[in-house]
Amino acid sequence: MNAPGAAEDFRAKGVPHRRVEAWKYTDLKSAVDVEQVASATAAQWTLESEGAEPIDFHDGGFAGAMGEASMAFAEAGFGLRVAKAGKVRVNFATPGQARVRLVVEPGAVLEYIETAEGDGFQNIGLDVSIGEGAAFTHVRIAREGRGVRIEDVNATVAARGTYRLQAAHFGSELSRLELKIALNGESAAAHLSGVSVLDARHADITTHIVHAHGDTESTQLFKHVAAGRARAVYQGRITVAEGADGSDSRQTAKALLLDERAEADLKPELEIFADDVKCAHGAAVDDLDADSLFYLRARGIPDDEARGLLIRAFLGEAFDGASDETRALLWAPVEEAL
Repeated sequence: MNAPGAAEDFRAKGVPHRRVEAWKYTDLKSAVDVEQVASATAAQWTLESEGAEPIDFHDGGFAGAMGEASMAFAEAGFGLRVAKAGKVRVNFATPGQARVRLVVEPGAVLEYIETAEGDGFQNIGLDVSIGEGAAFTHVRIAREGRGVRIEDVNATVAARGTYRLQAAHFGSELSRLELKIALNGESAAAHLSGVSVLDARHADITTHIVHAHGDTESTQLFKHVAAGRARAVYQGRITVAEGADGSDSRQTAKALLLDERAEADLKPELEIFADDVKCAHGAAVDDLDADSLFYLRARGIPDDEARGLLIRAFLGEAFDGASDETRALLWAPVEEAL
């Protein structure tokens, strides 16, 4: 499974740390070193698959440093191809490293439901190829844990294809979901949304969407709730390449801090090298709205219940557009966390 040269590249660069701009808010070097990464065992998983056939794994172009690590050191992984319609459920339940490759053929539809849990060091590399007119839905639930949990996603989207992420994250000592998505054909789209509900945990969502072709679209909406000494991180980078006229991109990140010790770092970025584009971004960090709390209390709703209603209303927007089944799947652990 190991990719020649990747180990040398990773060892030369080392484990990312806070002096690396993209890892400013997630100091991975404080938790693991190169030898711990190199010697990590293979992750274990359970897999249920409908409409997908196994394929031989081959090296993909992983987006970031820890994707490079999974190429270098992972001793386990799987590959799947979907020609028409498929549904895959996978649970990464143990520490360790693994690599996954998914191929969604032109016109095909795949729903990939992924759960990450367990303690220790976990590093998953996911490479996704989405064909013309294909649709890929990535549902990810990262349960609360201890230790380090990383997932590095690299996706390419052909003309009229769609990548859709719907996620719920509950943090770990250090956790990071990093996505690089390339929109490579006309009308290709990426729609990313999710929530982080954190109590004395850390969760980092870092995205980079590249509009490599004109008339492409991307949206991002992430909501975070942080209590105790929790730290919520969102870094969203949009690149509109030269000649990618007609691109449309919107990104929004919002956080509620429920404790004065909690922290949120929200950093949207735009790089635009084309004309005639629509690009917008926004970020906001706040506490619960005092007027809304007063309104609910004045109508006899106890303080804790009032706060819960406002938090649920704040988070719920991130799941708009999800199917009833997917919304229920994501909302159950959110309710448990709240």
